[in-house]
Amino acid sequence: MIKITFPDGNIREYAEGVTAMQIAEGISQRLAQEVLSATVNDVVCDLNAPINQDSTIKLNKWDDEDGRRTFWHTSSHLLAEALESLYPGIKFGIGPSIENGFYYDVDSPTPITEGDLATIEKKMEELARTKEPVVRTEIAKAEALKTFTEKGDQYKVELIEGLEDGTISFYTNGSFTDLCRGPHLPSTAPIKAIKLTSVAGAYWRGDEKNKMLTRIYGITFPKKAMLDEYLAMMEEAKKRDHRKLGKELELFTFSQRVGQGLPMWLPKGAALRGRLENFLRNVQKRYGYEQVITPHIGMKDLYVTSGHYAKYGKDSFQPIHTPYEGEEFLLKPMNCPHHCEIYRFKPRSYKDLPLRFAEFGTVYRYEQSGELHGLTRVRGFTQDDAHLFVRPDQLLEEFENVIDIVLYIFKTLNFKEYTAQISLRDPNNREKYIGTDENWEKAEAAIIKAAADKGLNTVVEYGEAAFYGPKLDFMVKDAIGRKWQLGTIQVDYNLPERFDLVYTGADDKPHRPIMIHRAPFGSMERFVAVLLEHTGGKFPLWLTPQQAVVLPISEKFNDYAEKVSKYLNNCDIRTEVDCRNEKIGRKIRDNELKRIPFLIIVGEKEQADGTVSVRAQGEGDKGVMSADQFAALVKEMVAAEVEGIDIKE
Repeated sequence: MIKITFPDGNIREYAEGVTAMQIAEGISQRLAQEVLSATVNDVVCDLNAPINQDSTIKLNKWDDEDGRRTFWHTSSHLLAEALESLYPGIKFGIGPSIENGFYYDVDSPTPITEGDLATIEKKMEELARTKEPVVRTEIAKAEALKTFTEKGDQYKVELIEGLEDGTISFYTNGSFTDLCRGPHLPSTAPIKAIKLTSVAGAYWRGDEKNKMLTRIYGITFPKKAMLDEYLAMMEEAKKRDHRKLGKELELFTFSQRVGQGLPMWLPKGAALRGRLENFLRNVQKRYGYEQVITPHIGMKDLYVTSGHYAKYGKDSFQPIHTPYEGEEFLLKPMNCPHHCEIYRFKPRSYKDLPLRFAEFGTVYRYEQSGELHGLTRVRGFTQDDAHLFVRPDQLLEEFENVIDIVLYIFKTLNFKEYTAQISLRDPNNREKYIGTDENWEKAEAAIIKAAADKGLNTVVEYGEAAFYGPKLDFMVKDAIGRKWQLGTIQVDYNLPERFDLVYTGADDKPHRPIMIHRAPFGSMERFVAVLLEHTGGKFPLWLTPQQAVVLPISEKFNDYAEKVSKYLNNCDIRTEVDCRNEKIGRKIRDNELKRIPFLIIVGEKEQADGTVSVRAQGEGDKGVMSADQFAALVKEMVAAEVEGIDIKE
């Protein structure tokens, strides 16, 4: 007999070799119908896999991320089976689950387009209805190579050649067999609703030197109603697409002549971004941060010392060679090495710490062109970066203060749902990281304690740490339920060692500071993109590019409209005049589409009385008032939104 421990601490005994499905069936038939995979000793596995030793177990259903990933992984194999039957001679790359759904990369002798997706969907539905078992088998590497070599599938052959000798697992559903680690559903029966969403190009193994494959994206659900809800959300997401809204609201643009992935901020966008920066600067003043500025380039040796070149050199722009032989610079991929050099500017005492250097520093990464996406994936972006140099006795308090800053930003910008992801080392692949086990353990312990002290809703993800230290990443849910990673805090014992950073302690001996990396926004570009989609372009009043527009009923009242606008602008109310020769109804509709919070209508009566008629976005008429009263109303609303933080320069 073996002992199985459940998430609630309950322990039950089962015969050796019991499966997770048998355990679920023993609890209830309903659970057995709903369970999708099992996490046994922290490893997600098939429900039919035998358990041969004392273990912990978690039975994953649809509401569990690991359950959904298993569901979508099997769905990718169902897609491949459908493709194989419809496109003889097709070859397969990889087909993983992703955050929302799955994809499969294929090399098809017949081009596959968006117009073919409905036919492929129909075939998937037909196959799913047969409730095909998904069966795992293990064979030797040599046999696996022989099988796929004979099949002429060079992609699977290449993958198998990269695996270690020993047994390799395959999964078969219907007539389709695929090289795969798993896990998978026991059968295709739970897959009830299918939608293939798009077709794209993807280089084999992400290398631009390799062949371009066809990537087919899709998503599946156990109920049609869930698919309908998802499709409705996707329609709403299209309306909120930051690329569409950014163009409509004239916030940013791109130019092929400037270069892919290099955004240019238009006047309204630059002003909005400037207000965000000023907001954070003033929050940081409360916590004792000092602003610094560093160059856009640095000597290659700087990033060799930090370790960034070894880790990110292939994703950076090529070195800049100067006329001086052997001299190489890089476009800055990170701000932290520069801040380490600022720390080294002069001797530091224990009395000087903590030091908090903040910078809106622009960095550059050579992202592949196929992965660029609006402002969320770019080649040049500005981080709201800061690096804190602290003594060991200051680490916890400073880390918790950074958490407070992040939570204040989320509250002010109405991000109500978020999870703090504790990103730790991969315990099975420690060669990816620099530094000693002792320092890593101390850093991880500090993050776990700080998150607990602040009562954060946390999840732990192994393998998601930065190469130099663990992180606390904030995963935010937006207005339509999508998750975004915004804000990160990292503890780093390693860069201070690499740069030989020291301070003189109270004992008059040299000591090593600890470094905290933090970026509450993450990057200005990505944060604005997420905020645009979260708000649908209806920004908070303090942040919106234009707070009011004055609409004269006819040309006769243009002068009065200009007078009102000038007065409001002098009161720091961002106001413009729409003096087009259009009917007032048209002006109202057009400016509401621009998501301007207040429409100020002026005509004969308003001019005579020295008043304005006010309409609020989405609320209708707010009544007649003086310009003074309107300005006071706006200022009161802005003050409530930012709780007293001065948002001016």
